[in-house]
Amino acid sequence: MDSAKSIGMDVHQETISIAFLNSAGKLVMETVIESKAITIVQFVQGLREELHVTLEEGTWAAWLHGLLRPYVNEVRVCDPRKNALLKIGNKSDRIDAGKLAELLYLSRLTPVNHGEHGVRVLKELSRCYLTISGDAARVMTRLKAVYRSCAIPCAGKQVYAPR
Repeated sequence: MDSAKSIGMDVHQETISIAFLNSAGKLVMETVIESKAITIVQFVQGLREELHVTLEEGTWAAWLHGLLRPYVNEVRVCDPRKNALLKIGNKSDRIDAGKLAELLYLSRLTPVNHGEHGVRVLKELSRCYLTISGDAARVMTRLKAVYRSCAIPCAGKQVYAPR
């Protein structure tokens, strides 16, 4: 456990800011890498220690969780709304990565579940269904609004019939 490192990642579309804390909680290194799979894997494989990684829930979280899981001891995706330390003080990618690593070291993160791939697919399908249902409801509402603006009666669901 003496070689365990807490790694905080502040993830963006082009780059990932990374901060490393050693087993004593001391900042050892900060770096920035590209947000590409090959770069991330090569970077993590170059580290020989026991690695515990954290990043905030976001667009890239599920993908990064699946990518990093085989190469590190733990990947903890956390809820950014519940990380009070990130809201205090100056904000930058480097500072946020350091604060995430510190919260991971102190075990003060509220995790978000990122389970196996099958669960992720189910979640994505559910999200797609909800999005499509919401889009359909908005289109129906807009269609009725157009009819009403032309003084065309449009009560009920017959407005949406093919004829």
